[in-house]
Amino acid sequence: MGVQGLTGFVEERGVFFTELRVRDTKLVIDGSSLYHRLCFAPDADFRRGGDYGAFAAAVRDFFGVLRACGVAPFVVLDGGRGAEDRKLATLRGRAAEQLRAAHGLSRGAGGCLAPLLTREAFVQALGRLGVPFVQCFAEADREIAGLANRWGCPVLSLDSDFFVFDLAGGYCPLSHFQWQSVRIPAAAAPQGCFVPARCFSAERFCGHFGSLSKALLPLFAVMHGNDFVGLEALEAFFSKVRLPRGCAAGRGGKHLRLQGLLNWLAQFAEPAEAVDNVLKYLKKHQREEIRELLCTSMEDYAPSDVNLEDFFQKGSYECEAARKADVPQWVLDAFAKGKLAPFVINALILKSTFLRVQVENMQRPSAHSTALPIRQVIYGLLLRVSHSTEDASPSKQTNELPVVCEFDRCQKTLKKTFVQAASLPPDFCDDRFPLDKLMEVPVSSRQMLFLETLGVKMSFLEPIPSHLQLPVAVTCYWIRCSEPKVKLNQLKALLLIIVSGELQRITDDPDPTVLPAEDDSVAYNKFLKWKEKNLQNNDFDLDAAHSFCQWQCCLQMGLYLNQLLGTPLSEPDLSSRLYTGTLVHRLYQELKSAPSVENLFLLSPKMAQLYLVLLNTVES
Repeated sequence: MGVQGLTGFVEERGVFFTELRVRDTKLVIDGSSLYHRLCFAPDADFRRGGDYGAFAAAVRDFFGVLRACGVAPFVVLDGGRGAEDRKLATLRGRAAEQLRAAHGLSRGAGGCLAPLLTREAFVQALGRLGVPFVQCFAEADREIAGLANRWGCPVLSLDSDFFVFDLAGGYCPLSHFQWQSVRIPAAAAPQGCFVPARCFSAERFCGHFGSLSKALLPLFAVMHGNDFVGLEALEAFFSKVRLPRGCAAGRGGKHLRLQGLLNWLAQFAEPAEAVDNVLKYLKKHQREEIRELLCTSMEDYAPSDVNLEDFFQKGSYECEAARKADVPQWVLDAFAKGKLAPFVINALILKSTFLRVQVENMQRPSAHSTALPIRQVIYGLLLRVSHSTEDASPSKQTNELPVVCEFDRCQKTLKKTFVQAASLPPDFCDDRFPLDKLMEVPVSSRQMLFLETLGVKMSFLEPIPSHLQLPVAVTCYWIRCSEPKVKLNQLKALLLIIVSGELQRITDDPDPTVLPAEDDSVAYNKFLKWKEKNLQNNDFDLDAAHSFCQWQCCLQMGLYLNQLLGTPLSEPDLSSRLYTGTLVHRLYQELKSAPSVENLFLLSPKMAQLYLVLLNTVES
C-alpha cells in the first residue's frame, strides 16, 4: 500500500523517527494494516486455511495491552473501492500477487496469504471486545488523518501514505510499535506502563532535503507513484529533467530517483510553482491534462471532511460520496458499523467484485465456484431483480437480469467473468420493498429465502444450537454443491472441529448460570493432549485443502447473505474456533488411519451428543 519505495527508504536511514512512549492517549488505528500485521505472525500456518481462534486471541492480547497502558483505540477500516474505482489496476495487480503466493504455498514454498475470513474474524473480535470501530465508505486514509488531526493524537498503521499526510500527532508505523514487549516502570514511577514506539518526524524528513516544504510531500507522492497514480504519465518528465545527485530515469534504482525528486522539489516554495515547472518538460498538448491529474491526485492527501468523531459519539456516518452513489441509508449505516462487507458495497455500486484466492488446487475450478448460486442471490437482492411476467420471452428474461463482473482465479491466472444475478421470489420483487425497504420484508420471508438458497429446511436445523445453525446450513449446501464430492472423513473432521470449538468455549468462558460439568473438563484435557501429540504432523493433502477452501467460500457468502437479510439466523462466532485449519487437516489425516479419533469427545456426553446431532443433520 502507499507510495512506492518510501517505506524502504525511510527504514534504511532510520534518522527520521523520534522515540515515543504511547500511553494515556487516544490512538487512531488503520484497521486493515493491523489485522494483516496480527495475521502474519511468525508461527502462522498459511497453507491450511487459517486458525481464526489464534488470530482472535492475538487481537484480544493487542487491545488488552493498549487498555493496560491507558490508550483509547479507535479503529478505522477501509470500505469498498469507491464509486470512481480508481485503484482497480492496483487491486488487480495485488490479486495477481496473492494468486502467485497461493500457488507457491500449495506447492510447499514459503509465503504469506491472509486466510479468507480474517477480516470477518477481526470485525467480530472488535465487537466482542467493545473496541470502537468504523468501516469507511471507501479508502480510509483521509478519514483516518482527519480524525487523528481533530484529536491531535497519533496514527498507527503500516501504510506509507501516512509519511505524506500532515499529521498533528504524528505517524507510528506498526513495525516500530512494540506492544509485545510492554515495560512496567519501577514501582516508584507513578505513570504506569507504556508501549515503546517510534514516531515518524516529517520535520526531520524534510530537513534531510534542505528546505523542502511539507506542503510538497503530496506532490512528491503523486509524482513518484502511489496506489492511484502510476509513473507512466510522467516518464517524459523523468527522462528529461536533471535531478540532483545525478539521478535521472532508467536503472538508477527507486531510491535514487526518490531522493533526486525530493531534492529537486526542495527548490520550490509551494506545490503550484513546482507543478508549473514539471509541466515545462512535457509536450504542450499534455500539460493541462497532467496538471489536472496532479492537482486532483494531491487531494488524496488532504484530510477528509467526513466527521468520524460524529460517528464515534453519535453513531451517524455522513458521506457525500455515498449520497451521490444513491446508497440507501440503512445500507450505509449497517456498512459503517461493519454489519455488511465491502463485497456487498462493491457489487451494489460497481457491479464488480474480487473473490480472494486461497491455497487450493490450481488445476481445479476456483473454490469460489461452489458458492456461485449464493452470490447470485446476493446480487439479485442488491440489484433488484424481479420475476419476469409469464408472457415474456426467455431471451427477454435473460436480458433483463443484471450482470456483475467477478475477478476470480482460472487455474493460475486472474480472469474476469460476468455473472447474472438470480431472479427472486415474489416477496422480494414487490414494488413496496425495493432495496431501501428490504428490512420491511417480514423476517420469516427473509429467513425462508436464506434457507432456500442453501437448500435447507428450518425443521432440520431445530435440534442444532442457534449459533451453529448457519454453519450447519452452509455445510449441508457444501456437501450438495461441491465438485468433486466431499469425502465423509472431510465432513467428520470439520464437524469435530466445530465440536472442539464448542468445548473450548464452554470451558474457557463458562455460563455463570450453569454448573460446569466435570466430564467437559476431562474431555477438553484429552483433546488438548491429542492436539499436543499431533502438533508435528505436517502432512498436507491438496485435494482436502481444496475441499475445505470450498467450505470457507460457502461460509463467507452465507455470512454475507445472512447479513444482507438482517441476520434471520444468528451469526456464528469465527473466533470460537469454528474453523482451525491446522487441526481440521490433522483430524482428516488421522480419521483415514485411526477412525477411533471420531470418539475424541466421548468422555463428555454433551459434546458426544452434539457431534452425533451435527452428523445426523448434515447426512440426512
